[in-house]
Amino acid sequence: MKKQGMINRDIAGHLAKFGHTDLLVIADCGLPMPEHVPCVDLAYRIGEPSFETVLKAVLEDFEAETAYIAQEISDHNKNLAADMQEQLDCRYISHEELKAMSHSAKLIIRTGEASPYANVILQSGVIF
Repeated sequence: MKKQGMINRDIAGHLAKFGHTDLLVIADCGLPMPEHVPCVDLAYRIGEPSFETVLKAVLEDFEAETAYIAQEISDHNKNLAADMQEQLDCRYISHEELKAMSHSAKLIIRTGEASPYANVILQSGVIF
């Protein structure tokens, strides 16, 4: 049995296949899901699990070199924007660009988050 790190077998299995520059989306419960991108849906009710809880768990097991977030978050979800800026090298794009970019993701993890623009696209880095 896995002793530490991501224990969700679906997420762990997908992350094990990531290479440099692959894209991972962590999404709120409202982000449209492209049908061709695998999705691990963790949502079980509005707000649960939270975006921040899932992001923290993923970042313990995933090397992100860049994070793409919607510029609209700065006006509509300032606390989350500030938290992400502290943890990640954030680049702002429009929410429409973020939705379009999600089509190139290797995996989407859907949370139960229901606050505005609580989405991030993480670009995989390298650990060496």
